[in-house]
Amino acid sequence: MLRNQSVSRWSFILASLIVVSLILWNTYIFFIQLKENERVKMEIWAVAQEELEQSQEDEGSPISETALTIIRSNSTTPMILHTLKEDVYQGRNIDPSILEDEKKIKKKIEQFTSEYQPLEIKSNEQVLSVIYFGNSPLINKLKYYPAALILIIFLFILAIYLFYKTSKSAEQNKLWAGMAKETAHQIGTPLSSLVGWTEILKSENVNPDYILEIEKDVSRLEMITDRFSKIGSVPKLEKHDLVEETKASFNYLQKRSSKLIDFQLNVTSQPIYVKLNPQLFSWTIENLVKNGIDAMKGKGVITITITTNSKFALLTISDTGKGLTKSEFRRIFTPGYTTKKRGWGLGLSLAKRIINEYHNGKIKVLKSAPNQGTTMEIALKLANEDDH
Repeated sequence: MLRNQSVSRWSFILASLIVVSLILWNTYIFFIQLKENERVKMEIWAVAQEELEQSQEDEGSPISETALTIIRSNSTTPMILHTLKEDVYQGRNIDPSILEDEKKIKKKIEQFTSEYQPLEIKSNEQVLSVIYFGNSPLINKLKYYPAALILIIFLFILAIYLFYKTSKSAEQNKLWAGMAKETAHQIGTPLSSLVGWTEILKSENVNPDYILEIEKDVSRLEMITDRFSKIGSVPKLEKHDLVEETKASFNYLQKRSSKLIDFQLNVTSQPIYVKLNPQLFSWTIENLVKNGIDAMKGKGVITITITTNSKFALLTISDTGKGLTKSEFRRIFTPGYTTKKRGWGLGLSLAKRIINEYHNGKIKVLKSAPNQGTTMEIALKLANEDDH
């Protein structure tokens, strides 16, 4: 099935290239034919002009009506007639101001010479005048037609690509949402059972500290279930203190991580209010911290810092791990992309979705280099005083 789709896609691309090539080739042939017709027309005009100049030299010699009609008929082809004896320049179908400036005349003659071979008007083997002529407006327009055609085709292909990418992204989003909700549903059943067993254990002679730890983990599972249930739906954002929410995630991760990880938290004592969903926000922090721990192979320093500017609260998470190359800065947010031997490659893509789409913020790799660690940055808009 996939192979047939690939063959069909490449067949369509090949057929499109063939059609475009034929159109461009025929346009080129048509362009050459028009230029040849233009040259022939000007040769006829030159013969008529030669007859006119000879009649002027032989006083009283009449000029035919046909020659006059031909001379008057040129209303499109731009040209300059240089009469050598008087060193006079005359023009047709060009800007009259060009003939008033010697530099402009020479520049226009150079242009015409690059387009067509000049024509000489002779009498008794003596050159009387030289005709310089260029492309008519029609030919000039046709000259840009292939470029315009290629641009149109490129925009058409780009539109198809964006439509395909958007459709694929929408399908992936539906799949993620369905998987997340199904996961939440599946976790919910044994979780309810665990809550019941916890209540039973309370009635037995069990160390209360054990029950407390179990309740913490049950509470954690309930929060995870709540997180998954929110994927695919618009979460409710409320005004919260970013510092306190970050501290809560920081403390939880610090307690449950290896002692080989040195956690450092740099925050202000003043609250920083933003609109967020605490469950999804803490999920993002955990994903970024766990990625950093994996990059350090379980040993190193994790530093979380919160600062502000005039509009945004900026939260950075730094690690001392293996770092990233420039080419990986954007790729790491692509669903399925991972540098680890294990894992689905969904953590950072989910983090981006939570921050960018749900919280209208921005998440990016602030800085990184191979063997120099990585710093991720989350930017969330500061809440107004009247926000609730």
